[in-house]
Amino acid sequence: MLRLVSLKLGRLYRYVKLAVLGSLAAALVLNTHSLLASLQRNELAERRFLQLNKCPACWGTSWCRKFLNGQLRLESWGRLRLLDFFNVKNVYFARYGEPREGSRRVVLKRLGSAQELADIDAKICRRATGRGRCDLPQALHATEFASLNGDVRLLTPDAVEGWSDLVHCPSQRLLDRLVRRYAETKDSGSFLLRNLKDSERMQLLITLAFNPEPLVLQSFPSDEGWPFAKYLGACGRMVAVNYVGEELWSYFHAPWEKRVDLAWQLMEIAEQLTNNDFEFALYLLDVSFDNFAVGPRDGKVIIVDAENVLVADKRLIRQNKPENWDVWYESKFDDCDKEACLSFSKEILCARVTVDHNYYAICQNLLSRHATWRGTSGGLLHDPPAEIAKDGRLEALLDECANPKKRYGRFQAAKELREYLAQLSNNVR
Repeated sequence: MLRLVSLKLGRLYRYVKLAVLGSLAAALVLNTHSLLASLQRNELAERRFLQLNKCPACWGTSWCRKFLNGQLRLESWGRLRLLDFFNVKNVYFARYGEPREGSRRVVLKRLGSAQELADIDAKICRRATGRGRCDLPQALHATEFASLNGDVRLLTPDAVEGWSDLVHCPSQRLLDRLVRRYAETKDSGSFLLRNLKDSERMQLLITLAFNPEPLVLQSFPSDEGWPFAKYLGACGRMVAVNYVGEELWSYFHAPWEKRVDLAWQLMEIAEQLTNNDFEFALYLLDVSFDNFAVGPRDGKVIIVDAENVLVADKRLIRQNKPENWDVWYESKFDDCDKEACLSFSKEILCARVTVDHNYYAICQNLLSRHATWRGTSGGLLHDPPAEIAKDGRLEALLDECANPKKRYGRFQAAKELREYLAQLSNNVR
């Protein structure tokens, strides 16, 4: 009986697959002319495709000249709008060419799905007019974003607190950093909000409220050693970042030596974001295999999705001394039946100086046997060599890091795991 059911399901799957392929083939045949036209046209030089008409309800304009001059072109299949159905995240790969430097690959992001971007428009319109549709640039002047225009000197915590993960609990020091490093203005370097043009202020605030990823990349840049992709610029609702390499997922079955090195780098990233000389703790609230990529030449692990990053100012916590501020906080293990689960309290992350969240997120969702992704399990360090498996130390450290049995066990396990992975990595190089 079970075999009969499985056979029927297998046939059904084949029929559905054939139907989908047939539909795609038919669509290709029926739309041959428009497809050829789309392959020849450079949509990245079109204001409508870039949604420049939405500005200043957009991400910026610093790269518009490069876009509109045709210096960026979508890679072959990215030009087919028929495939946008599968590109839910609105992420595109393109070639960017400089006359003297040749071309290089870049990643273009709309920072949301088509529905999410439509929801942004609707929210702005409802705030301004009470209706779901409106003249977006005009409506912005009747929202809270406009109240921070004019002679407002500083961007202050009480004005933006809770707008997004980045400013769930902002300090003045963090906001000054965001304004000073804002890359979508010609006169960057000042922390005074009033030094920005009205349109630049609007763009900064819209980005901060709806998807602060560009601000994370600008404020904690790769050029200064932060483990994020490099921000290049924006035009309308399209931002450009450097192409890092293949997603971490593509290394799931890489040789053991490679996976050990990647695991060590991930733990180093967790440490850097938690403890650094700037006393900003950057907590990763979304950790999965597709949020990291690996450089093909240097093998360096980089965070390529920084939308859900909460920044806590440790100096401010020490200054304000909220309840239990100096008590070490241990994240709770989340044994859910979904991918990339994390259990956390944003309020606690904002109120404690010593927090193990990043170690927990990396160990549970990427490295340990609890990590599940795309139907696989066992984490990045699955199937270790026989001698390492027999020794048992690696498994014990991963288990304690993901789901500690001792009080403050994760802190100690994370420290020892970093050291052990460094030792293994050196041994195999």
